[in-house]
Amino acid sequence: MKKLVISFLFVIACTIGAYAQKFALVDMEYILKNIPSYEMANEQLNQVSLRWQKEVETKAKEAETLYKNFQADMVFLTDEQKKKKEEEIIAKEKEATELRNKYFGPEGELFKKRQSLMKPIQDDIYNAIKKVSEERGYQAIFDRASSANIIYASPRIDVSNEVLDKLGFSK
Repeated sequence: MKKLVISFLFVIACTIGAYAQKFALVDMEYILKNIPSYEMANEQLNQVSLRWQKEVETKAKEAETLYKNFQADMVFLTDEQKKKKEEEIIAKEKEATELRNKYFGPEGELFKKRQSLMKPIQDDIYNAIKKVSEERGYQAIFDRASSANIIYASPRIDVSNEVLDKLGFSK
C-alpha cells in the first residue's frame, strides 16, 4: 500500500511538473521581415553607412595620394621638406582613422543610429511576445532563428503569427 501511494504521488508530481513547463517558439527573422518599419530602418541604415563609408574612403585615398606623391618627389626634397610631408601624411591617415572610428567604432555614429532606429521596434516585439506569453501561459518563448540547437520543432508551438497580430501586422 505504501508503495502504491508513493508511486501515485510520483506520477502526480511528474504530471504537474510536465504541465508547468509550457513553452513556444518565435521566428524573429520572419517577424522582422513582416514589419515595414524594420525594413525602412534597415534601408536607412544602409544608406547612411554607404555615405559614411565613401567619406572614410575619400580621406584614406587622400592620404594614399599624398604618400605616392611623396615617394615620387622624395629625391628632390630637402630633409626639412621630407619631414613636413611625412607629418602631413601621418596627419591625413590619422584623420581617416579617427573618422572611421567616429562612424563605425563600437560607440560610433552607426551604432547610435542603429540603436535609435531599432530599439523601438525591438521593444514593441518584446512587449508583444510578453503579452502572448502571459495570455497563453508560456514560461519561455525561444527564438528559433537564432538558436542553432533546435533541430526540429512542431509548427503548432510557433507563435510568430500571434506576435505579428499583437503588433498589428496580420499574416
